Formats: sequence, C-alpha cells, structure tokens
Amino acid sequence: MSDSDLVGMRERAANGDRDAVDQLVELAAERADVGELRRLADSGNRDAADMLADLTEPDDEAE
Repeated sequence: MSDSDLVGMRERAANGDRDAVDQLVELAAERADVGELRRLADSGNRDAADMLADLTEPDDEAE
C-alpha cells in the first residue's frame, strides 16, 4: 500500500468510514505498527486497543 493510499484511508476513517477504520486496524496489526494502533485505540477503537495489547504484552514463554 502506498503512502497516498494510506493517507486516503486515514481521511476516510476520520470521516466515519467504518470499513476504512477496520482496514487500518488490520493493516497496522499485520505490520506490527504500534504507533498506528495506539492512534486508533486513543480515538476509541476497541479492536485497535486489543491488537495493541496483544503486541505489547510480554511473552510468557520467554521466561
């Protein structure tokens, strides 16, 4: 996905396009983009918050 595609998707999400929000969450999770997930979670997206928690919680198997 190009930077301009991502900008367009963010604009659509900011304008209430739920599909664009869902796509942003999915893309950010695939890319392990903690910053994007945090931005989406801070705006109230529960799915992004859940993904963020999954990515940032310590790995219990590492002990």
